[in-house]
Amino acid sequence: MSAAPVVRSPRSRLRSALPARVEGIDAARGLALIGMFVAHVAPAAATLDAAELLAIADERPRLLFALTAGFGLGFISGGTRPIGDGRGLLRRQITIRALILIALGLLIAATLHPLVYIILDVYGVAFLLMLPLLFLPPRVALGLGAVLLAIAPGLATAAQYSPEIVAAGEGEVGLLVGWVLTGAYPVIIWVPVMLIGLGLARLGASAPRVVAWYALCGAAVAAVMLPLTRVLPAETDASASVLEHAVSASALAMGNVGVALVIVAAAVTLTGLARPAVRRVAGRVLSPVTAMGSMPLTIYTLHLIVIAAAKRAEDGYLTDDSWALTFGLIIGSMIFAWCWRRWLGRGPLERLLRAASGRNRENGSPARKDLPCASR
Repeated sequence: MSAAPVVRSPRSRLRSALPARVEGIDAARGLALIGMFVAHVAPAAATLDAAELLAIADERPRLLFALTAGFGLGFISGGTRPIGDGRGLLRRQITIRALILIALGLLIAATLHPLVYIILDVYGVAFLLMLPLLFLPPRVALGLGAVLLAIAPGLATAAQYSPEIVAAGEGEVGLLVGWVLTGAYPVIIWVPVMLIGLGLARLGASAPRVVAWYALCGAAVAAVMLPLTRVLPAETDASASVLEHAVSASALAMGNVGVALVIVAAAVTLTGLARPAVRRVAGRVLSPVTAMGSMPLTIYTLHLIVIAAAKRAEDGYLTDDSWALTFGLIIGSMIFAWCWRRWLGRGPLERLLRAASGRNRENGSPARKDLPCASR
């Protein structure tokens, strides 16, 4: 007598489709967090060269963060083998996470008033916009992301020169306009970058040929676009036309995403594709950074609390800039994240977010250390 076929629930099928963890993505995300810390609280540089060095931390970390978010969405939806059954369940879980992130971002802005732009609510909005795009074929996701990336930063820049959009941003729909177009982190830029990460996760985030391909593409784009921005008008050049500013913004964003691709490729190579001895050394050296990247919601939220508490008045202005605070955030976050991950596993806010969205019920047990904290 043959055994009856085992009928698996959408939750169990969704769980079995999850790919193995890619430590390099967490390491890249951790580097993005460190870059954000520098951008947020590093004091103004005394020399032009130092100012240009610090400026690197202004735009690239946020785009690197968006890129790793796209990889995360790719992992959570099955990686190179997208889930079939359970897509509705997954979309509901992502929707719940997105709404919680939006609420948390708005709550922090309304209560703590940190002297920085907050990404959590925009992150949540970007997740909602990614829902209908989540299962695009990888090459379609990459192509669409690349085309939109060439256009969207210019559109966002041009929107800031439009009296109608500026007026709308100051009206009842100001929050929505800021999220989509005129804010520090407009989702029309984030979504294309996330699409690129999603497409690469579908092709194989740690497959040697894929890693080599996106490393070379990223290096080529950065090598062309970043020098181009030096001959285009600067953002502060009032004599330039709106079109010139738009072209410059798109070139800068494309160049910075190219740099982000190279960083991800380097992190994935060092932690997963290099010779065993190199992997061991790189894994140990990068482990505090990787731990940070495995719990981005926790680390980012804690850093907002710290810098909000560090506000002080100087020369009649509120500030939180301090080298002591900058290094304290970096070192403190590394120690906290490494210790928490070493002994407790998934980050505390990641656990709460996972439980609130219902993903813990997939396993019927507490979060396991072998699953990516930031991606699942």
